[in-house]
Amino acid sequence: MSWTPAVDLKSAKIAAVVNVASGRCSRATGAALRGQLARHGLEPAHLWCGLGADLPGVLDEVLADKPDVLIVLGGDGTIRTAAERCEPGGPLLMPLPGGTMNVLPRALYGGRTWRQALDAVAARPQVRPVTGAEVAGQRFFAAAIFGGPSLLQEAREAARYGEFALAARKGLAALRTALDRELICLWDGGDGAKGEAVAVLCPLASARLDPGEARLEAAVIHPEGPIDAVRLVLSAAFRDWRADPDVHCAMAETIEVLGNGPFPGLLDGERFTFEGSLKVRLVPEAFLALTPG
Repeated sequence: MSWTPAVDLKSAKIAAVVNVASGRCSRATGAALRGQLARHGLEPAHLWCGLGADLPGVLDEVLADKPDVLIVLGGDGTIRTAAERCEPGGPLLMPLPGGTMNVLPRALYGGRTWRQALDAVAARPQVRPVTGAEVAGQRFFAAAIFGGPSLLQEAREAARYGEFALAARKGLAALRTALDRELICLWDGGDGAKGEAVAVLCPLASARLDPGEARLEAAVIHPEGPIDAVRLVLSAAFRDWRADPDVHCAMAETIEVLGNGPFPGLLDGERFTFEGSLKVRLVPEAFLALTPG
């Protein structure tokens, strides 16, 4: 899978959607987005600002108008919902970070703010096909985490931003349920491992997979106890947690996660509760993203 040549945004039909209820958005964000686009000589044909509860209907309406480019500014749930609606034939998606974890925007644009990401893309727009994955009827495009330790993700993000007291409070609260259930992870129907959490990374988020590789990365996390779990989460804020001795990694086209009873999970930062056994399958070239060239 290779990146395609740059595109001409000034001749494109642009639609923009802003969820004002996301963690870092407000009613003023829509006007700010319009102003930032105007700096590059761009004017959206449609710009919607509103609450996430209205998002599904709004996306249906916006996509029915067949825009060339869809800009989405919001949190992880907003962006994942929009990405699920996009297809290999378009529109081109520009998911801008407006939430807390910003999993998919971070995978595409690094640590840039939404203004910095928009400026970088507008200056030299390029199209990148994004391969994702699907589980229990839901898609994700960067990373999923299954099991109790997924609740520690908020603590990890607090630590990343230097809010160590908040990280400690969230971490200790999450530990009450983080280590009470074991999962089994099987890859390609053969080998497997047991652990308290299973992370699945798409090529976009994996340092070990090439962008065009038709495989997923599975990481099985097995901390020995609460102290190891806290160490794993805090160290993950500053380095690759897959290098940790309590993490077992494998590459596969299909991944099964087996568990008894309900267990929590995160798909691109959005929280879900899953039951029983799950099968994660690859979705090649799920949509096309706009990235800096």
